[in-house]
Amino acid sequence: MNQSEKAIVISPVWKSWLRNSSRAAILTVLILAARLSASGAPVQLFEQAPVSMTNIAPGVFLVDFGRVAFGNLLFHPPADATGPITVHFGEAFADGRINRKPPGSVRYAQAVANLAGSRPLVIAPPASLRNTTNPDAVLTPPEWGVVLPFRWVEIEGWSGELRPDQLRRRAAFASTWDDQAANFHSSDETLDRVWELCRYSIKASTFAGIYVDGERERIAYEADAYLNQLSQYYTDRDGQMVRDTFDRLMVHPTWPTEWAAHMIFIAHADWMRTGDTNWLAPRYDALKTKLLNSQARPDGLIVSTRAQIKRGDLVDWPAGERDGFAFTPVNTVINAFHLRSLTLMAELARALHRNADAADYTAREQVARKAFQEKLFDSARGVYRDGEGTDHASLHANLFPLAFGLVPEAKRAQVAQWLADRGMACSVYAAQYLMEGLFENDCATQALALMTAPNDRSWKHMVESGTTISWEAWDQRYKPNQDWNHAWGAAPANLLPRFVLGVQPLAPGWSRALIRPNPGSLNHAEGKVPTPLGPVLVRWEKSGTFKLTITLPPKMNAQVEIPAGENSNVLVDGKPARATRRGAWWILDKKITGTALIETKTPTSGLK
Repeated sequence: MNQSEKAIVISPVWKSWLRNSSRAAILTVLILAARLSASGAPVQLFEQAPVSMTNIAPGVFLVDFGRVAFGNLLFHPPADATGPITVHFGEAFADGRINRKPPGSVRYAQAVANLAGSRPLVIAPPASLRNTTNPDAVLTPPEWGVVLPFRWVEIEGWSGELRPDQLRRRAAFASTWDDQAANFHSSDETLDRVWELCRYSIKASTFAGIYVDGERERIAYEADAYLNQLSQYYTDRDGQMVRDTFDRLMVHPTWPTEWAAHMIFIAHADWMRTGDTNWLAPRYDALKTKLLNSQARPDGLIVSTRAQIKRGDLVDWPAGERDGFAFTPVNTVINAFHLRSLTLMAELARALHRNADAADYTAREQVARKAFQEKLFDSARGVYRDGEGTDHASLHANLFPLAFGLVPEAKRAQVAQWLADRGMACSVYAAQYLMEGLFENDCATQALALMTAPNDRSWKHMVESGTTISWEAWDQRYKPNQDWNHAWGAAPANLLPRFVLGVQPLAPGWSRALIRPNPGSLNHAEGKVPTPLGPVLVRWEKSGTFKLTITLPPKMNAQVEIPAGENSNVLVDGKPARATRRGAWWILDKKITGTALIETKTPTSGLK
């Protein structure tokens, strides 16, 4: 091979898909991949004015843009400007100046610009070799110049006045992003700040046109992409970026075992949001390669090799966040992901009328689930072991089964309370699933308490640190090389509207929604949730009884479930409504459309 040629390396998973897929499916995905490679998703540079400018020393100006964004600087010097200036870009701040020696992968850079009159000048930092030379890194358009995450700049060597209109940050965001698409407010100010931090984190992470893991590598990872996807669905109206990321990951898969399952999660979430089987159909056969069927033993449980245990079976990241997980060949977390993947694949197969496949996935799941409960659940303690051959029971061996609906119904409350009592003994990644399991099992009060806990393992800690984009880890001490712009740490962007407002799709394309508010310790909450059919508006308040106002877009109806309280009946728009009591919830018998006021009242009519 001469220097003008490049080797094309195709992963074994991709080779398998190429062998087993139709020409039409292959052509569709390759065309999409080529389009993505050539042009990327629609992202553009937006000019932003400074929030403040301060002359902090002779010839030195500190400029604050208010929040971190990926971008560079556009300078409009006056006509008589000459000579060099030094521009310092910073993501961290210390003692009134940009921190020029920030920790880990937190960014600082400087650039020298030579001024020559009033010609506008783009001032960009030098490129990072780590996130530009890696073949899996997602590159931004070269015509932009280098972009870097920064909030502050210091301009050194400037004589005379520096005016705000002379500087603009060129910040990269998805061109379709709508800041008005979603909102969330509650009776807890800290929780509101957490949601806004996480909402903006999703917006800022669209800079590359593909969901990437942050600044350090700028690589697309499957789990990161799924968490991004969930949060973008609840903060913005556009769903194209996740599809572009999915197609890229089919060509550039990553190494963790559980990350393959997240490709199935991504495809299923897209289908639930859009109901679009035309996009799904040519990708369905490729999704089969993301299952672990070849590792299944006769009882359906997945067995990991030594090599997979050593590098592949992740459980959580970084390694110090695994709560002492004991790795064995039959790993509870890996098997939980496998069971969930089989369930979702069966649903996708039925949507595509691949009924034989659906029956096969369902049969496999039933066999494996039976073994999962028999081999991995410790009935004496009421918790799951980390795997076959160990008695250690970590947070992770229980949070994933709970989130995936694998815990037998009679045991769910016990497992949920056990997890709540253990606290946030996991990373910001696994916290997505921990919170889901708690919210779905009537532990909203505990979930909200963990989100806003007064320690360094909560989103309250991130907010109070002053960061404006979510971190890769709870704190620097848990991952010294972490970056400060990692959207997998932004889970509350989806968790709060999904569970506190209670808005979720029940049917593909959002034709039917679930409205099931989980108030927890809150007194009131309200918000706007974007869907393909239009926004869903929710407002509820809790004061002895419960009052919920919802507005649904046309072509959507909702199953409504509200907290029952004690000795209450249900009214819809002031009139008694029939509802079924299930545990602590009233489930309305009739579907709701349009705008409605649903409330509980002390019984006066005897209606059951």
